[in-house]
Amino acid sequence: MFLVCTYLAMVIALRGKDEFNLVIPYVKFRREDVPERLILLDTNVIIDGRILEVAATGFLNAIFVIPRFVLHELQYVADASDDIKRVRGHRGLDILKSLQKNPNIELKIHENDIPEIKEVDSKLVQLARMLNAEILTNDYNLNRIAELQHVKVLNLNELAKALRPVVQPGEKLTVQLVREGRGAEQALAYLDDGTMIVVHRARRLIGRSMEVVISSVLQTAAGRMAFAELAGADNDNSVPKTDKTAPELAQGK
Repeated sequence: MFLVCTYLAMVIALRGKDEFNLVIPYVKFRREDVPERLILLDTNVIIDGRILEVAATGFLNAIFVIPRFVLHELQYVADASDDIKRVRGHRGLDILKSLQKNPNIELKIHENDIPEIKEVDSKLVQLARMLNAEILTNDYNLNRIAELQHVKVLNLNELAKALRPVVQPGEKLTVQLVREGRGAEQALAYLDDGTMIVVHRARRLIGRSMEVVISSVLQTAAGRMAFAELAGADNDNSVPKTDKTAPELAQGK
C-alpha cells in the first residue's frame, strides 16, 4: 500500500500542471482552476455578421463577451440619421440576438465601463488586458493597437484569407464570365473569395458559364489572380510570355 500510494502521488505531482490521469483505465480528472477562455467582440465584427457562422461551427471554444460600451456604440449606429449606418446598426443588433438564441454559444454582457478612456477601441484593449481576454475583430487599426500592447487578437479577415480555396495550374473550374478584360479577347470571372480569373479568347462568351483550365496563378499586393484558357481550347499560347495588363487587372482597372 505504501508503494502504491507513493507511485500515485508521484503521478499526480508530475501531471498535475494542467490535468492528470490515474492508472485506473478510462478515469480522467480535470483541474477546476483552469481559466476560462474569454473573447471580446468589437462593433465591426458584430456588424460584419460572419461571427454567427464561425461561432456556430464550434471551432471557437470560448465565452463571447460583449462590453456594455460596445452595445452603446451599436445602439448609436442603429439610431444614426444616415440610412446606411442605421441599417448596419440594426444588422449588428440582430446578429447579437441570434448569438444569444443559439444554445451552443455562451454570450455574456460585461457591465463595467472604463470612464477614464474615451475611445471605444482603447477601452476594448484595456478591458482585454484586465480580463486576460482575446479580441475578435476585422478592424486593421484595432488589430495593430492591440498587438502593440501585447493583447492577443483574432482577425476574422485573416481567417477568411487562410480558408480561401487555392487554385492550381491545370485545375478545371466552371466560372461565370462577367465582363471584358483589358487585353484583346479577354474575359473576367471571379471566384467566391474575390480571386480574379482572366480567361483568354473568351470575350465573345461574356454572360455565360464556361469550363476553364487554370494556366497560371499570380499573387499581387491587391490579391490573387489567375489566368485561364477555355477547356478544350488549344493551349499552345495559354500563358503569354509578357502580360503588361496584369498590374492593372490586379488593381481592378
